[in-house]
Amino acid sequence: MLLPDKPVDDRYLTQDDRIAIADGLLAGRTAAVIAEDIGKHRSTVYREISRGRSGPGGTYNPWWSHNQALLRRRRPKPEKLLVNAELRAFINDKLQRRWSPQQITRHLARSGHATPTMNACPETIYRALYNGLLDKRTARLRTRRTRRKKQRRGIPTKNAIPNMRPIHTRPREAEDRGRAGHWEGDLIVGKGQRSAIGTLVDRATRHTRLIHLPHGWKAPQIRDALVAQTAGWPVALRRTLTWDQGRELYHHEEIEELTGFRIYFCDPHSPWQRGTNENTNGLLREFFPKGTSLAHYTARDLAQVERQLNERPRRVLADQTPAEAMRRWSKELTYH
Repeated sequence: MLLPDKPVDDRYLTQDDRIAIADGLLAGRTAAVIAEDIGKHRSTVYREISRGRSGPGGTYNPWWSHNQALLRRRRPKPEKLLVNAELRAFINDKLQRRWSPQQITRHLARSGHATPTMNACPETIYRALYNGLLDKRTARLRTRRTRRKKQRRGIPTKNAIPNMRPIHTRPREAEDRGRAGHWEGDLIVGKGQRSAIGTLVDRATRHTRLIHLPHGWKAPQIRDALVAQTAGWPVALRRTLTWDQGRELYHHEEIEELTGFRIYFCDPHSPWQRGTNENTNGLLREFFPKGTSLAHYTARDLAQVERQLNERPRRVLADQTPAEAMRRWSKELTYH
């Protein structure tokens, strides 16, 4: 029995298209030529012919194929795992063995189980898990998650930092480390994220400055500390500052206005774009171990650590110390 043929999107095959495919096959035309004749992609026609030949008699029947397509389009469809006990039991068993939905899907496709009724994409398995169609006592994800994690694709993040200047627009002189005054910044965070220390590293000289944060490390405290603790620097050493997209620099426009820095932001999840700072933070962990509180360190303590690090010879500076390299730059600035 033919179902009513409702108008659909142009990318779908109509009954006339399917009749043209059947006529083309009888005339000995290739699928590519038929696709060109009816104005569809050749892959669409290849798939249609393959599906149509799985029907009665093993030959392409346009009326049977069209009716099958209409049946496939009917909504809502019954949940596959709700009506197929064999497939449900198979997936339950694999989940008990701690297989992931992706591994189950690939196994079904490779094995002899891969009939139209014995297959399931990962999304079908996830949906069945979250909707309670599988055994809640035994069938679990390895993550133990029992509900879908919220997705925000295409939705603007409510708390995004406004007007960020991307790192790709940073001036060339900052890229080639040709002169001092271009800094990379970050935080090292203490136990329970209750305390932090700001770290600034000059890209050219590797000179390190530590920012004392006795009042916390939210955006207003970071703004105030950066402004206060860099105010005495020569203007020529406040050229650029590169940071990740942490919310602590939400007030970057105010920081720029009050300090003279031009602030640039790295791409998300790209720590290598602040490689000098990342390396320095690793060195600082010798003094400020992970998993410890940083709240009891005073500004004097930070100054002592700065001094030790800046007076240590660095191979990248031909065994000069960062302090020596910075003094050389300071002399040049004074001379000019």
